[in-house]
This record gives sequence, C-alpha cells and structure tokens, in this order.
Amino acid sequence: MNNKKRTNYLSWDEYFMAITELSAMRSKDPSTTVGACIVSNDNRILSIGYNGAPNGYDDDEFPWGREGDNLNTKYPYVCHAELNAILNYRGSKKDLENAKIYVDLFPCNECAKIIIQSGIKEVIYLNDKYANSENNIASRTLFDKCNVSYHKINMNKEIKITLKNN
Repeated sequence: MNNKKRTNYLSWDEYFMAITELSAMRSKDPSTTVGACIVSNDNRILSIGYNGAPNGYDDDEFPWGREGDNLNTKYPYVCHAELNAILNYRGSKKDLENAKIYVDLFPCNECAKIIIQSGIKEVIYLNDKYANSENNIASRTLFDKCNVSYHKINMNKEIKITLKNN
C-alpha cells in the first residue's frame, strides 16, 4: 500500500492558469482567445471571464475581423476577458481588493486601468506577445505606478485536458 501523496499534481499557478485557458475556449474570436480567472489570497476562485461580444450583440453578426475600417473590426466592440471577469463577479468589491488575476495574454492598457480600479494587486500572465506595443508599455507603467505586481508564469509542464463521455 502506498502511503505517499501524488507528486505530479498541479501547482496553484498551474491550476488557475489551466482554468484561464479553459475559459478562453468559450471565446468565439477566430484569431485571439483569451481567458481570465480572479483568485483571492486564500486561493479561492472569485470569477472567470473570456473575450467576446457584449451581452445582446449576436455573435453571428459581430464583426470578428482584424483588418479594414476600424468600425468594421472587432476592436471597438469586443469585451476583454479581464473586463468580463471583473464584471461577472457577484460579491462585494471589497473581496477583489488584494486579489490576483490570471490571464493568458498580458493585459492591454484599458484592462490595466480596470484591474487597478477593482483593487486587484497581482497579475499572472502566460504570454506577452504585444510586449513592445504602446498599449502594453502603458500597462506596465500603470501597474508600476499603482503598485500592482505582474509576472509571467513559469509553466513546468504541459497540461492537457480531456473531456469524455463514458
């Protein structure tokens, strides 16, 4: 009989990032799927979100394109995962204070402001593919000036999730 615990379990960071990735799978965006997971200091999930069309905007009519006239692209309309996670939270705003948010894509400057205003104090991200963009430079400036820490997650393993019906 084995009396030792399993050793290949997920760390908290891996667990919450996996939930972030699973949430991103709900996105209808054909080019960029993003998820977010807000977590309290005692590792309790407070809220999740993903990028998508605003409530009431038919996904089939939503302009998902990236190219062309700005008003005919997704950019002025899409709700980012961070915004949705914060707005999806149904508890007291006080509970968000000092929380952390897991995102698979480093937040844009607009989401950085929303994160700061909500009271979240830590951002853990998986990818920073737009690191040199003005938006992300502004995000880092905002986080630095407002004492919100941020760091890239160090994923030690590839996580595969398989759902099957027995």
